[in-house]
Amino acid sequence: MTHHPDPSRRRLLAAGALAAAAPGVRAAAHWQPATLPQSRQRDIVASANGQRYRIFVSVPERPAPPAGHPVLYALDGNATFASLALMARTAGARAAVTGRVPPLVVGIGYPTERDYDPARGRDYTPPAGQDAVTGEGGANRFLDVIERDVMPLVRGLAPVDPARQALFGHSYGGLCVLHALFSRPALFQTYLASSPSIWYGNRAVLGGVAGLGQRTSGLARKPALLLSVGELERAPARPGGAGSANPAAAQRRMVEEASELAARLQGMPEALSVVRFHLLPGESHGSAVFAAMARGMEFFVT
Repeated sequence: MTHHPDPSRRRLLAAGALAAAAPGVRAAAHWQPATLPQSRQRDIVASANGQRYRIFVSVPERPAPPAGHPVLYALDGNATFASLALMARTAGARAAVTGRVPPLVVGIGYPTERDYDPARGRDYTPPAGQDAVTGEGGANRFLDVIERDVMPLVRGLAPVDPARQALFGHSYGGLCVLHALFSRPALFQTYLASSPSIWYGNRAVLGGVAGLGQRTSGLARKPALLLSVGELERAPARPGGAGSANPAAAQRRMVEEASELAARLQGMPEALSVVRFHLLPGESHGSAVFAAMARGMEFFVT
């Protein structure tokens, strides 16, 4: 008569057999911190403003092209770096088919576990909104941080192409991207502004549009701009229609401001080489950043 062990006994025997056959199984059962391939980070104290930042970097596996790696700098690096680094890896894996050169990705963040640190209100807002109480209006000093501290750090890490540099930002970060374009158009060649807070400081950033053609006239290559915004970042056109449930949406006119600015800049070919506008279907202010990163990566590497 054959003896059949009870179910619990069978499970114990199976577990024992598995452990004997694969000794590493037990060790692998312990959770380990996840890591992001090809990536590293370090904290710095910026000489330009004395503030602390966390810099995330992902260098492509492929050898640098003769001119160096193109570089994509991303604001709110704690929140945006991982996604953009993975997009760059995907671009690199398909480079033989597409012919597109994957960028080196740099996330500029803060030494915190938060995705979005309150210090962004200090760093990403233009000086027209300076406020001694909140500390806002420090965008010029922050652009100094990028130019004087972050860019040299990256150049010391890998060969980079100074003629292929991009800046990505969302919300306040998108506002900072526009301010950088209007005030320092030579700092980058591609500007990726996602859901920019154009409303900030009574639309002060738009004051930089005047004279942009003069500021870009001496550049060997005029900058390119991608402006994007979520379809749902506006008040519904009718009750129950698609749109934001946020009452501030109508006042801030996120979609309308971005669309109107894109149309205005598209009429300035003497100032910019390309101006493209994307209305991201089905995206709200919170979700638009992910679609904008994908569109921005494609815009930059194409």
